[in-house]
Amino acid sequence: MGFVIGARPARMSHPSATSPFRLLVAAAALALAQSAAAHASALTTVEIVDRTSGATLGVHEKDGQRYVIGVPGHEYAIRIRNHSQDRLLAVMSVDGVNVVTGESASPDQSGYVIEGGSSVEIAGWRRSLAQTSAFYFTDLGDSYAARTGRPGEVGVIGVAVFTERRRPVMERWGPDKLSAQENAKRERGDMPASAPQAFRDEAQAAAPFGSSEAPSADTARNAGAAAKTLAPQLGTGFGRDEASHAERVRFDRASTRPAEVVAIRYDRRENLAAMGVLALPRYAERSPEPFPAMRFVPPPR
Repeated sequence: MGFVIGARPARMSHPSATSPFRLLVAAAALALAQSAAAHASALTTVEIVDRTSGATLGVHEKDGQRYVIGVPGHEYAIRIRNHSQDRLLAVMSVDGVNVVTGESASPDQSGYVIEGGSSVEIAGWRRSLAQTSAFYFTDLGDSYAARTGRPGEVGVIGVAVFTERRRPVMERWGPDKLSAQENAKRERGDMPASAPQAFRDEAQAAAPFGSSEAPSADTARNAGAAAKTLAPQLGTGFGRDEASHAERVRFDRASTRPAEVVAIRYDRRENLAAMGVLALPRYAERSPEPFPAMRFVPPPR
């Protein structure tokens, strides 16, 4: 069996010809600070944890986007809490790359299965069923995406969440339990035999992997102006090897469309400040004084 993380073993799955939705699972009992959550809904909570400092990264919002501050050299993890009682599938991307397969990310790919009421903490690129390579904040040029020729999506973490298809309980009825009308339909081929039904995914296009909100015109102009003075953009590196056991499991999605898609952007503090994401101190609109503390002599007490 897999290596035990916290109270439960980690499990994993991949798509295959015989089981199109097999995915990776890791389960652990983790406490989540709701106030620092990068995303929180009735279904899930998503946080980014700085493993070097031990802090859960605070979230800053601007123009409908969520941002966290990354510190170069610090390792981090993606923490997801399943609030439902059913299993969920979380397909995760970092810098536009699937963290399990290394492919350019798409919601229909492999991901982690999270048991009802539990949490997972994904801390690296999946190398095998027994090993990962740690995520860490680094300059764009050193990022895994850039080093594999895909620098275009650096600076964003994505999570596409799927619910599981419920299998109906089917009762087998013999011919003696069918009415004459139903027997006639069955003989004509209008009514299927009592064999289990085939399950098909809904014919819906998958949601885009990332935020559905396009940046505003003001955001685009501000980003263009700030780009001239920004420090090198942060990306995610391919770090040290760690033991992280997992096993393959089957997961049948209720729909080809994710139940929710989370996008969390990250960069250096100075870059987020230059982009207007971080609030800067506001000063009174007056002329500065050369001796602001000058006053007259007070009387003795």
